[in-house]
Amino acid sequence: MPVIEVTNLHKRYGSQVAVRDVSFTVTAGEVFGVLGTNGAGKTTTVECVAGLRVPNGGGVSVLGLDPRADAARLRPRVGVQLQEAQLPDRIRVHEALDLYASFYPRPLDPDVLLDELGLLAQRGVAWRKLSGGQKQRLSIALALVGDPEVALLDELSTGLDPHGRREVWAVVERLRDRGVTILLVTHLMAEAERLCDRVAVIDAGRVVALDTPAALTRRYGGDTLEDAFLALTDSIDGTDGTDGTDRTDGIDRTDGTDRTDGPDTVGADGTSRTGVVPARRARHHGTAGTDHTERAGRSRQAAGTGEREDAR
Repeated sequence: MPVIEVTNLHKRYGSQVAVRDVSFTVTAGEVFGVLGTNGAGKTTTVECVAGLRVPNGGGVSVLGLDPRADAARLRPRVGVQLQEAQLPDRIRVHEALDLYASFYPRPLDPDVLLDELGLLAQRGVAWRKLSGGQKQRLSIALALVGDPEVALLDELSTGLDPHGRREVWAVVERLRDRGVTILLVTHLMAEAERLCDRVAVIDAGRVVALDTPAALTRRYGGDTLEDAFLALTDSIDGTDGTDGTDRTDGIDRTDGTDRTDGPDTVGADGTSRTGVVPARRARHHGTAGTDHTERAGRSRQAAGTGEREDAR
């Protein structure tokens, strides 16, 4: 059985369709990449897989469970790093990581994780004083400190310099060697070529190709995956390919189905349940749900703040 199974996923915000019948599976221990232009629907797809958004159609299964209806069972097994992160300005790096680690019975050693991500020298630095790249590394650390069975990583390398990017790639490779299943959203073709076993290319909310990076490169000509990507994504002028609207200016997601922003959400069965943020592995653990971040002054590592999201 696939670890992640997405079947005919459909998600819209008002009249704007963000995801159109997307389907793919991810097998155990696989690093599966999701590529696409800005506004193609990549982040919305990952947030549906994480249980942070409610699909309008289709189905999602993670480890044989429904991300919404079975949120409490999945939370200990899935780590999530989203594009946006926010912590209290004065919380220090080691405090945030120690806090998240405390939510799980057998977390990874926070200092080892900080060392792997090049943050050990900043362990006593406050969040507000971190650079953008350092904040990104801490977001990744918070998603992984619980030793998740499945890791959902959205724009892993955003804001990282080449040294930081290589360090993060090495961490992902070690996760893969340990058998962690990874769903990776990226704009970097070199990152996909190095890390991903297979990739799905999404354009205007649809999967237009799915194969190994090498196979896509051969099939669509050119010398690199980037050449294949450019050949596959013909709506790179900023429109969604259907109604001519700008995909990069943002979508007004005010239909009541936005990403969970607090501890009280509604599950697929209509009952109130705690919102899902990063989680951990069943055999070990993962990152924290929003019930725990309430205890930390509502610090939200992954879920972001407010009701805003780029048209991604």
